[in-house]
Amino acid sequence: MTITRRGFLSASAALAAVPVLRATAAPLPREADIVVIGAGAAGIAAARRIMAAGRKVVVVEAAGEIGGRCITDSRTFDVPFDRGARWMHNPETNPMIRLARSAGLDVLPAPSGQKMRIGRRNARAGETEEFLAALVRANRAIDEAARGKLDTSCASVLPKDLGDWAGATEFMLGAGFAGKDLKELSAIDKARAQDRTGAIACRQGLGTLIAKLGEQAPVALATPASRIVWSNRDVAVETLSGKIVARAAIVTVSTNVLMSGAIKFAPDIPKRTLDAASKLSLGSYDHIVLQLPRNPLGLARDDILIEQSSSTRTALIYANIGGSSLCSIDVGGSFGRDLSEQGEKAMAAFAKEWITKLFGSEAAAAVQKTSATRWNASPYVMGAMSASSPGGQLSRKILTEPIGNMFLAGEATHETLWGTVDGAWESGERAADSALRKIGALKDEPADVPTQSTKKRRARPQ
Repeated sequence: MTITRRGFLSASAALAAVPVLRATAAPLPREADIVVIGAGAAGIAAARRIMAAGRKVVVVEAAGEIGGRCITDSRTFDVPFDRGARWMHNPETNPMIRLARSAGLDVLPAPSGQKMRIGRRNARAGETEEFLAALVRANRAIDEAARGKLDTSCASVLPKDLGDWAGATEFMLGAGFAGKDLKELSAIDKARAQDRTGAIACRQGLGTLIAKLGEQAPVALATPASRIVWSNRDVAVETLSGKIVARAAIVTVSTNVLMSGAIKFAPDIPKRTLDAASKLSLGSYDHIVLQLPRNPLGLARDDILIEQSSSTRTALIYANIGGSSLCSIDVGGSFGRDLSEQGEKAMAAFAKEWITKLFGSEAAAAVQKTSATRWNASPYVMGAMSASSPGGQLSRKILTEPIGNMFLAGEATHETLWGTVDGAWESGERAADSALRKIGALKDEPADVPTQSTKKRRARPQ
């Protein structure tokens, strides 16, 4: 039996309750229609799609919780905070916004801008305008370069007249946006990622949202896939808890994990696919969270602040998160990667040094507790978000090509929403559609229902 895409979309709004597998619960099923590797945003989106089509799915997740790079920490401090992704985008077309509201979670606009700091003082209005003008000029130069036939690095096309704002501009467009310095970032990839509007936050956390949306999915936690045997007919996924035989598989692991060899494939993944993944390696981006009672920095709720810096040794602060006493000092790019390798103690020391430079020693003395993420050291992620090296932007499309009855998903496979939870979610839905078609469970109707990406493309004047 097949289901039309429209009927299948309708069914997805009313998923029936399904027993949820956990590490200590029922034995791992031995067969399924489709097996999904990874319970992050892409994996949960794919699982929900498959369930809505009335087909049997099993999700195997190496970590001990649902979320992937969307993890909300409710234990370290007295209020929750997101250890990974914290924003959604494009509220007019993003299905996750509607799903969050349906799940009873609160969504609200993220901060619309950022404050600037020059040493121990706030930037004046004219100085802030100079910074914004520098950002505009840099973005225009990157967009112009992206129209050429030869993809180059963003750094190579930056205007020479950015002056005192060159460091802050490079941080915001490179390390602060993609987790990579601009010299490592494709101009085409950066230009195609500009189409992100209306950042939206979930008050309870994006990790909470993904976990909530995955409640009905059959997920086996703490069950890493060790080997996948694939063909044009079926797949077999091997884990320490047993083997699952399925008609198709959706693999949502990061590009760094895919390249690491942590999962063996038989036969090997095509060289074309691995080469594409190598050009989309993960950047580095981490949060150093400080508990600062009584607001010694004098910043408002959810303030975002960056500094005028002449070096890559800089950061961004997201202050008084949700009205709490938590402030996140975000570091990325090559500096963030090197700092993360030194461990949490070094990361906390830098954060205190940084706020001392901008707000005085009294601010650092007020820190009560710290916590830092180290995504590069996470064995099941190995980084932050994918970012294309110069010349590698077309690699994203290559990753969407079927490999027998196996399909890849995750933010790295999205050509415009890479590096976002929105892109990961949509990629999971797209991969599920492809897998369902492959096993004959989904038939497209002539008038298809557009995704958030196709809606935006159709809305643009030609």
